[in-house]
Amino acid sequence: MKIIFTAKGDNWECKIDERIGRAEMFVLFDEADDSFEAIKIETEHMEHGAGLQTAQKALELHPDIIITGNGAGNKALDILKRSSVKMYIGAGGMSLKEAYEAYKNEKLNLQF
Repeated sequence: MKIIFTAKGDNWECKIDERIGRAEMFVLFDEADDSFEAIKIETEHMEHGAGLQTAQKALELHPDIIITGNGAGNKALDILKRSSVKMYIGAGGMSLKEAYEAYKNEKLNLQF
């Protein structure tokens, strides 16, 4: 299973980014081989459509799950809902490691 975390850093101890559309980066974790990849998201120069573009970028990584803080805005949500990806919210304030454990223990909310 491939999991994208919206992140404020590039390691297990960094915090979850509450946002998707303006997330600093994605961290892609592949449970099959325990691989971990940080992907910087360039949203600073985007005036409009950051959520749409970030959602499309997420889907290009072919995740099964996205874990974030507050969830996606309406435009990003429309794109993500058309895919088979599941989004879990409620990980705000957690480290990636804590968010992963919360997901495994079914303590996050399924947005869709």
